Amino acid sequence: MTEPTGIVQVGEIPVEYSSPADSVSVKFSDFDLKEEIIEALADQGIETPFPIQALTLPVALDGHDIIGQAKTGTGKTLGFGLPLLNRLDLSKVGEKADPQALVIVPTRELAVQVARDLENAGAKLGARVVQIYGGRAFEPQIDALKRGCEVVVGTPGRMLDLLNRKVLNLKQARTVVLDEADEMLDLGFLPDVEALLAATPGGRHTMLFSATMPGAVIAMARRYMSRPTHIRAQDPRDESATVRAVTQAVYRAHAMNKVEMLSRILQAEGRGLTIVFTRTKRTAAKVADELTDRGFAAAPLHGDLGQGAREQALRAFRSGKVDVLVATDVAARGIDVDDVTHVVNYQCPEDEKIYLHRIGRTGRAGKAGTAVSFVDWDDTHRWMLIDKALGFNAGNPIETYHTSEHLYTDLNIPTDVTGVLPRSERTRAGLEAEKLEDLGETGKRTPRGGSRQRGRGGNSRNQSSSRGGESRRSGQPRRRRRTRGGKPTESND
Repeated sequence: MTEPTGIVQVGEIPVEYSSPADSVSVKFSDFDLKEEIIEALADQGIETPFPIQALTLPVALDGHDIIGQAKTGTGKTLGFGLPLLNRLDLSKVGEKADPQALVIVPTRELAVQVARDLENAGAKLGARVVQIYGGRAFEPQIDALKRGCEVVVGTPGRMLDLLNRKVLNLKQARTVVLDEADEMLDLGFLPDVEALLAATPGGRHTMLFSATMPGAVIAMARRYMSRPTHIRAQDPRDESATVRAVTQAVYRAHAMNKVEMLSRILQAEGRGLTIVFTRTKRTAAKVADELTDRGFAAAPLHGDLGQGAREQALRAFRSGKVDVLVATDVAARGIDVDDVTHVVNYQCPEDEKIYLHRIGRTGRAGKAGTAVSFVDWDDTHRWMLIDKALGFNAGNPIETYHTSEHLYTDLNIPTDVTGVLPRSERTRAGLEAEKLEDLGETGKRTPRGGSRQRGRGGNSRNQSSSRGGESRRSGQPRRRRRTRGGKPTESND
């Protein structure tokens, strides 16, 4: 009799994964890149391009428009970043100058990630990269633009706002990149993107990159491009839609038992940094709270947090102060963190595209990864559509609880673990160890995700709530002040 299992795909790391497209052994030094860029990459230990980079660089360096498509986690950022940096005119570095390159991304987190990658790759060029996105104060961004820069990376809304204020001048932006183009063109950012493109020169070099790009999006993208070359890179042996190195498991789970299952998955052997995805902000905050109560170093990341708190959570996660990030899909794009070994879909994704972007946070750059999905009874139909679209053909997910033996054998979980992390293993510093920066925003981060320790109207339960500033312990009766003729009288109570 076959043992029950929730595994739908077993991950395998290709031996030649570190080689470029078609297994041809080339290095970045073989391309017509500036020596400063090659040296900066070498300082980071980056010498060999991945398939999307190896295919893109010759075309992009010649100035041809590109539609680049590759799976999440395969190096798209350097695919457009290196040609962008290579084309910069650096004669005005250090002086007031309008941006020569524009990178438009759908989320704040992705803007931070892309800007950091460009800064690292262009460290020896002296190129200035300015981040423009909402949730932060206008003044520092305006000051940075007035001082001058070579590259601007940001989200459409804030960029368009600064463009309308005549602070952002794009007349010199001869290179334009739309990263995660399907997200922007497919989810309502098109008017803002069109307005930004209209402010750039007509003969610009345009590149679109994304993990998924439906036909309708490609047709729309062609309107803004001149005879684009469509480049699609993948391992020729990998016919699946998902990253080959990711082991994937799916379980039908009861809502009341998910935290119990999750707390045991987080004690699996070899687990490193982990991202837990939820569909709602409230669930993200609640799960982060419950995991923290159980001894795990967890941090929430969702739209109700101020930008300072979101960046604090990401910094703590990258530095290892917390090893569990509980996030909504706002973070599904742009999180590029080393050593993410596990991704957990606490709630079933809406469709296969969101599923791919979520699990693409692990198994990156040739490393192994594990993706676990919980499916509620009400979400079974949704999961079956995902299962069919991705070719798993695994049928209905196996019903699973924290006591199910196959959960432990599937995911290498020791059988003696409980739902609470032992005190001897609580070695992480925690979110509070990461400084919360003041970004001039109006939103405030609430304790541990925003749901706990708050009373009505957002006031802390520890704050004074009685008249006259006097505090009253919960559960004690409120003392009445008796008056006669407007004057207080002695009480016989």
